[in-house]
Parts: sequence; C-alpha cells; structure tokens
Amino acid sequence: AEGWGAPVEADWRKLVDLPDVGLAYVFGPHEGMAEKCLSLIERGIPFVVEKPVGTSLDELSTVRQAAEAAGVPATVPLVQRGGPTEKWLAKAGRPTYQRTSFIAGPPSRYLANANPWMLDPVKAGGGCLANLAPHFVDLFLRGTGESAAHVDSRLSSVLHNQAVEDHASLIITTPEGREAIVEVGYAFPGSPLKRYCSFTSVGEAGFASVDSDGTATFTALDGTTEVEKINVDSDPLYDPFVRSVARTLEDGFRGLTTLAQLEEVMRPIWQAYDDQHGGREHA
Repeated sequence: AEGWGAPVEADWRKLVDLPDVGLAYVFGPHEGMAEKCLSLIERGIPFVVEKPVGTSLDELSTVRQAAEAAGVPATVPLVQRGGPTEKWLAKAGRPTYQRTSFIAGPPSRYLANANPWMLDPVKAGGGCLANLAPHFVDLFLRGTGESAAHVDSRLSSVLHNQAVEDHASLIITTPEGREAIVEVGYAFPGSPLKRYCSFTSVGEAGFASVDSDGTATFTALDGTTEVEKINVDSDPLYDPFVRSVARTLEDGFRGLTTLAQLEEVMRPIWQAYDDQHGGREHA
C-alpha cells in the first residue's frame, strides 16, 4: 500500500466508502460474501468475487439479480477457462462424456496458511465440493452449452473426520443425456506435488485425456493419436485472469465469467449438498 500511496483499512465497511474506488476483489470467508457484494453494488463499484459467492444458491441469486438490476459489472475467477486443460479437452469436440478427478492437499493446509474458516461449514458453506468442483462443473457445462438437468452425488469426511467433506463425487446429466463425473477431494498428502488430477473427454471428434504429470493424449476417430505435455498446475492461471480483469474493466468484463454462469454451475453443487444433508445443513 505504501508503494502505491494507497490507503489501508482493516474494516471492509470503511473500505467500500473510500473515494474513487474503481474495482474491488471480494475474497475471504464465504459467509458474509453476499453482504460485501451488495454493498459494492449499492455504490456502483465493479467487483471480482470468488466462488461460491455465499453459502447458498439463494445468496448467489440475490447478488446476481442486484448486480444485473443496477448494471454493476461482476466476474468470477473460474480460471480453468481458456487454460491448457480446457483447450486440450476441446480437441474431442462437444463433450458427450467427461470425467474429472482433482484431489488437492489435506485440510490441514488451511490451518497452516491461516484460513481455518475453510474447515468451518458455517463460514465456508461446504468443503472440497464447494471449493474445487465449480471449476470442473463449469468446464463441462461450458463445453456442452447446456445446463445440468440431474445430479447424483456422494460426500464423505471419513478420511480426515472434519466438519466439512474431504471427498465428493458428482454425476451430472444434461437434458440431452450428456454426462460428467466430477470427483474432488482434500485427500492428497501434503507434498511438493500439491495434488493429483486427471481428465478425460469424449465427443464427436474423438477421445482426449490429461494425466496428473501433464501428459495429454488425443485419439481421433481415425485411430491416430497425438501426445503432448501441458501444464496442469492451476496456480499460474490466476495471473492472466487478473490481467484480463484489468483489460476488460471498461467493457464490463466482456468475455469473462458472469454471475449468471456461476449460478448455473453452483446449482447442481448446492443440490448435492441438499441431497446429502437434508436440505439446509450446508448453509
């Protein structure tokens, strides 16, 4: 802040009232996210907000409706969009069947990095499903151009016995019968490897796959196969996202993720929590 000659405020309520605020990033505990977004909308301040935008679909819908009504631009860092994995899977064409497995490090990493609220279901809304799955549900819905018509789910906290789930599986079906299996977890050991991930997608052009070490394979309908190495680390995807936010700020974040798109992504995820926990335990 000193380097930029910028004011510092610890209270976000004072922060939003600073003069000449041109853009806000809304991070932190998911509980209270909606309140912060609504305060920005009231003041006409464009904002970037982390998924899931609250601890329920209703909170996200309320923010989305308010932003649209006020004409306040908002976007969400679903950073897998346009990344190496999405581009590779697109070789298979519009997904008929898609599978994602993304297993991140253990819940203890949130204690080590001073974010213990991520393990509190009241403050976070959920565990690995709410945190990790939106990226991959989005890739499938975006690839198919459809919405989720049905979701089957299974959530578990057996491995680490935390209040939030450390493993979750979704089977999402679209109105046309296209299907995605999305598996996420906080089940990988603490390690420099960070995570395990793998992806497959089958469409009218063939079969594409990406492995945890970045090995990417595409087999076309004529049986020919191409193999490359891509970067599957999601951390480097945030830099280009932030640059795209700055580039499109004057255009209302044209081309970036909208709150309406996030709402379609979160709908099957919150539905899974409702199915597993009797309707309101996640909120």
